[in-house]
Order: sequence, then C-alpha cells, then structure tokens
Amino acid sequence: MALTIGDTAPDFEADTTEGRITFHDWIGDSWAVLFSHPRDFTPVCTTELGYMAKIKPDFDSRDVKIIGLSVDPVDNHAKWAADIEETQGTAPNYPMIADTDFNVSKLYGMLPADVSGDPTARTAADNQTLRNVFVIGPDKKVKLVLVYPMTTGRNFDEVLRVIDSLQLTAKHKVATPAQWQQGGDVIIAGSVSDEDAKKTYPDGWESPKPYIRIVPQPQ
Repeated sequence: MALTIGDTAPDFEADTTEGRITFHDWIGDSWAVLFSHPRDFTPVCTTELGYMAKIKPDFDSRDVKIIGLSVDPVDNHAKWAADIEETQGTAPNYPMIADTDFNVSKLYGMLPADVSGDPTARTAADNQTLRNVFVIGPDKKVKLVLVYPMTTGRNFDEVLRVIDSLQLTAKHKVATPAQWQQGGDVIIAGSVSDEDAKKTYPDGWESPKPYIRIVPQPQ
C-alpha cells in the first residue's frame, strides 16, 4: 500500500554509496528527503541528481538530509556519479541507496510486493513508479509525497518551498496560502479561535472574509 501524509516512514537497513545505514538512525533529529529513480544512467534523473547536488547547501541550512534511491548496485551508482559530474557539473554529494533487493521500494509502495530477480535486468520503464519524493520529519512521519512521470523532471526548488512551509507551520499555528514564498504573509490556522488569535496577534489581522485571517509571517 502506498504511503500517505501522516504515516510513519518505514525504517530499513540498506547499503549506500556512503556505507550501510539504518534509515531512522541516519535521519536522527533532522528532516529528510528521500527521492527515487527508476534506474541509473537515465537522462532525466541525471539532471535531477546533479541539480540536487548543486543546491544541497540550501537543504543543509534547513537541517534537511538528502538521500537518493535506485535499484542499481553501489558500483553502478559510482559510475553514474562520474557521468553526472561530467554532464551536470556537480557529482552527488549525498548517499544513494542501492535497493538491489527492492526492499525499500516495496516498503514505500513504489513497486509491487511480487517484484524479484536481477535489478539490472529491469528497464527504467519496468521501474517507472520509482519517481517519488518523500519529505520526512524528525518525528519520522511522512510530511509530503510527490509522484512524477518519467518524462517530467522534478522541481526541487518547490520541495524547498514546501519544506519552508512545513517547518514554519510546525512551529506556529498558521497555514501558508497559494504561491507562498519565505517571508510572505500567512493565514492563521482554522483551529485557532479569534480569542486565542488576539493573544498572539494583538494588532489584529486582515480578514477579507471571516474565515480568512491574514498576518505577517511569524519570525
């Protein structure tokens, strides 16, 4: 069954390009982004891995760890990294899971339970469901799930924007409106009564409708 928001992200042990990890221990008290790829040496994913490497400092500054996944073995990951550096300018600077037994892919609902065999004998089309992004909080709960088709590269700037919203709304009783960017106005959460809102926002709020209460982003 596919994971959804609020589910506990399954824990697992796996080999990666940076050694064997236990996923929950690897996350620790940080946030994490797990993003999967149908096979190594695929064109769209090559651009994605390179871009993620370039913007890794933006994730680091938000205390977010990045980890990739493909069913290919670690030695293929290493060869692919050289291609990524050559074509994209930056090699992956985060671990890549070698999900050769399909365990993680199955745990996260990305491949059917009956998949087996040699992972290198499968084509990218066989694994096209491995085009997911999972954002996981320090509580090990899934906060965001994105699923992309084979032909559309993922927008990791949007992932950063959503993480900004998730981290803000985890600390303050607010929600972020459409197209929100860091520093923009926010909406007081519907779970907060006007009476309680006045304690936090004594200067009041903009209210084009009673159910819309707009305030500056909390600092």
